[in-house]
Amino acid sequence: MGLFDKLKGEFIDIVEWLDPSNDIMIHRFERYHNEIKNNAKLTVRESQVAVFVSEGQVADVFQPGMYTLETRNLPILATIKGWKYGFNSPFKAEVYFANTKNFTDRKWGTKNPVMLRDPEFGPIRLRAFGNYALRIKDPVTVIKEVAGTDAHFTVDEITDQLRNVIITRFTDAMAESKIPAIDMASQYDELSELIQEKIKPEFEEYGFELTKFLVENISFPPEVEEAIDKRSSIGVIGNLQNYMQYQAANALGDAANNPGGTAGEGIGLGMGFAMAQQMAGMFQGQQPQVAGAPAAPAVPPPMPTASQYYAVINGQQAGPYDGAALQQLVRQQMITRDTLVWKQGMAQWAKASDVPEVATLFASPGPPPPPAP
Repeated sequence: MGLFDKLKGEFIDIVEWLDPSNDIMIHRFERYHNEIKNNAKLTVRESQVAVFVSEGQVADVFQPGMYTLETRNLPILATIKGWKYGFNSPFKAEVYFANTKNFTDRKWGTKNPVMLRDPEFGPIRLRAFGNYALRIKDPVTVIKEVAGTDAHFTVDEITDQLRNVIITRFTDAMAESKIPAIDMASQYDELSELIQEKIKPEFEEYGFELTKFLVENISFPPEVEEAIDKRSSIGVIGNLQNYMQYQAANALGDAANNPGGTAGEGIGLGMGFAMAQQMAGMFQGQQPQVAGAPAAPAVPPPMPTASQYYAVINGQQAGPYDGAALQQLVRQQMITRDTLVWKQGMAQWAKASDVPEVATLFASPGPPPPPAP
């Protein structure tokens, strides 16, 4: 190999990159101290952007396509290097390829339960998780703000920071939504859209675009889930007495289909039926009947409370009076048919003759009082 061939081998004439791992966001084109030859071919594939950096400064940016590197399509680099028109020498520059495809199925979730005040359950702790997708929107910003001089900047290197942003904003949005915890399952789409719009600007500060955000699940603590399951079970059973009767009827049917059963099974069936009746009575507010004990006497309902009336006597309110007292006042003619009376529940005072319960006292005034001795 001659000297010219050796020097020629040190110059790079094709600049391109293929992602072998599928998770690299920024890749620095490795030259191994070789220089890029003038008129070299640059290939930028779909979902890629090539960024040239010279002496620590971002220079030219190339969108997808094939380019011949020369002075006219490297204007910023030419200015930094001080190249003149017709430059033909090799040059040194760092080339970074930005992967602008969607990085999908990125997971997020609350490390610790989120404490909220729920209108139905009161203070409650909730956990949530889901996934999102992002892509590089501004490769120059990503290189400046996040990747720096990292030769292989992967999506995992920024995931933790973005996850913290998501969880903080999600917690705030969930608390502000005022959606009852039991109804959140029907609001996943609305929550996802709300939170996506809320955190998009913060992703863009790092040069990324949040293309999709999904809430997959919002869950209760285990003890709350257990209580909800018990409540649901009671709701499914419905009328407990009917349910117990149905169960007992099934048991009787099974016994009829098994005539060879033992006497113990029959005894067990009878005891089970008796227990079902006792439980049904308890849920109806009755006392359970103990086998062999006399039936408990029925407790009558409480007697109705007699009405008590106020009356206007001699221009002043008097009372309250029960029926016997009103009867005595009628006999003494201190209450007449035109006397105003009122009791609890009446909208206003009314004449005694207009109140049926009092008007009956004037129907039979009774015998006159005996003469004085």
